[in-house]
Amino acid sequence: MVFFPKKKKAFCKKCGKHQLMTVTQYKPGKASLFAQGKRRYDRKQAGFGGQTKPVFRKKVKTTKKITVRLKCKECLAIGQYCLGRSKHFELGQKKV
Repeated sequence: MVFFPKKKKAFCKKCGKHQLMTVTQYKPGKASLFAQGKRRYDRKQAGFGGQTKPVFRKKVKTTKKITVRLKCKECLAIGQYCLGRSKHFELGQKKV
C-alpha cells in the first residue's frame, strides 16, 4: 500500500529550483481514432479475412506502474514521476 502526499517540494525544470508542487495521479486519456497506428490497423482489418494481427492473451502482470503528475505552484509547469508497481495507491496522509 503506497501513501503519497498531495503537496510535495520537488525540482521544477522551468523555474530551475525546488518549488512546492501539487500531486495528482496520471490517468491515460481516451485513445484517438485518428492516430497513425489505429488508422493502419482499421484499414488492415477492413473487408474479408478475419483477424489480421495477433491478439495478446498471456497476461501475467497483476499490477500497473503508478505515475504521478507534479504541477508547479509558481509557473504551472507539469512533470511526471514514476513510483513503480503497487496494488494499492492513495494520495494524502496515512490514516492513524
